[in-house]
Amino acid sequence: MTATVTLHQDGAISVVTLNRPERLNAMNADLLRDLHAQLETAQADPATQVIVLTGAGRAFCAGDDLKDFGDQSDSPATVAQTCEDIQRVTRAIMGGPKLVIGAVHGYAVGGGFEWVLNCDMVVAADDLIAFFPEMQLGHFVTGGVTYLLPLALGHQRAMELMVLGERQTAQRLLDLGLVNRVVPAGDALPQALALARTVAERSPVATRLLKKALVGQSAALAAAMETERQNAMTCFANPDTAARIAASLPGKG
Repeated sequence: MTATVTLHQDGAISVVTLNRPERLNAMNADLLRDLHAQLETAQADPATQVIVLTGAGRAFCAGDDLKDFGDQSDSPATVAQTCEDIQRVTRAIMGGPKLVIGAVHGYAVGGGFEWVLNCDMVVAADDLIAFFPEMQLGHFVTGGVTYLLPLALGHQRAMELMVLGERQTAQRLLDLGLVNRVVPAGDALPQALALARTVAERSPVATRLLKKALVGQSAALAAAMETERQNAMTCFANPDTAARIAASLPGKG
């Protein structure tokens, strides 16, 4: 069975790659579990100074795999586990000591967009399209974005991105300050690796302390993520959500 997430070492850099290209790296239970495990491995590896997070194939991550919604929501226990699995990936990205650099392209949708916002720095390909479909589908945003987006953009702009779910280009994300660099398609990973090598030259103690000071000790972020988890559970169990997702699948609606 092919691993849904791979990990390989490039000097002082651990490269974590979402590996469901046939599904545009959409999230299912296996990918969430494997991504958390690989991030935790990289965060704990003494030889790793920087982590690069990317996706195989045509997209970074197309969000939830809607074909699996029935499996994710068939009982209160599976709903609770799915919502917790989503949030612990964010904790592994933001709460770990190593800086995480995103190398993103194609689509970053829903939870994939959340993971982009969780990264410490982001190199985006110029073909990137990112958006939140949650409010249309009856889902709820996770990944701490109810805290992170208003902090970055202000209340009104954050609400616009989350409620309207309009597609954002890489250049628009750069203008908003949500990514660091925009590069030609195909160059995101090489440029992210180059950036990671520069970061790896910095003091590992100082950069880890900086990350901890900025996000690792944020009680407000932790509280927002718990509220998101509870709200996501409510939305998963809502019959309207199931109807909206069924209508969105190919051949439906």
